[in-house]
Amino acid sequence: MLALQILIDGFAISALYALGATGFTLIFGVSGVLNLSHGAIMVAAAVAAWAASSTFGIGSYAGALVGIATALVIALLTYFAVVQPIQRSRRIANEEKEIFVLTGTLLWGIMIQEAIAYFFTNNAKTVLPIVTGVVEILGVRTPRNQIFTALVCCLVIALLWLLVNRTKIGKAVLAASMNPRGVTLLGLELTNIYVVVWIIYGVLAGIAGVLLGMFLGVSSYSVGPLTASAFSIVVLGGLGSVSGSLIAAFVVGYLETITAYMISPAYRTIPALLLLVTVMYLRPQGLLGRR
Repeated sequence: MLALQILIDGFAISALYALGATGFTLIFGVSGVLNLSHGAIMVAAAVAAWAASSTFGIGSYAGALVGIATALVIALLTYFAVVQPIQRSRRIANEEKEIFVLTGTLLWGIMIQEAIAYFFTNNAKTVLPIVTGVVEILGVRTPRNQIFTALVCCLVIALLWLLVNRTKIGKAVLAASMNPRGVTLLGLELTNIYVVVWIIYGVLAGIAGVLLGMFLGVSSYSVGPLTASAFSIVVLGGLGSVSGSLIAAFVVGYLETITAYMISPAYRTIPALLLLVTVMYLRPQGLLGRR
């Protein structure tokens, strides 16, 4: 019975981690940007959905759409107001731009976090679930919303795969991740591809944030742990490898779930961190990263 409970709960949280990390990985794989405001964008989406559905009473579905739209807007602001100006700056040496982008997105994330705390306090917010009730699976009572969360995450990841591998836009994005200069020589505008990628990222982060708010609830204090979790997953899976991030997300999700049930929720992140340190020593490129 306990094993089945761990299997169900672990799958749901792993799917959420996978969805959040996929967008994070996509941004790095195409444009080489490690967006350290990732957690803040997810929390902003969840808080916006909570405010729209609970405070303004527009319903769970409409509230979820407001949350996703909020994440999309903030993601585009991150690119146009923080990342792009640094990348185009002539005052910053090319070899130093990466650290400036890291610092810029980190500070931007802190600003978003403080804005959330100021306008909505630090108290945890739980988004009204779209699906309510409980279902029994082989004797284990599981919230329907938990199953809904896992299914939506898997569906969105599958749609992303189809977008990248079966559409012209997706193939252009894939080509840009492999050879940006080659894409430019073919007459495609690299900036437009970057904008498309940030739009995709904003939608993914928004969906993940809203679902997380329905599943576990979030507060401004969740910003740091969410960013750290996504960063750990993409490093474990291999920077730039979407497949590696998906595998790593399930490894981390189940490690945390097993630790929470078998030892204590207070120690749930420790085994995953120990695994990350071990992988960094033995295989620095990650599970499926490029050598």
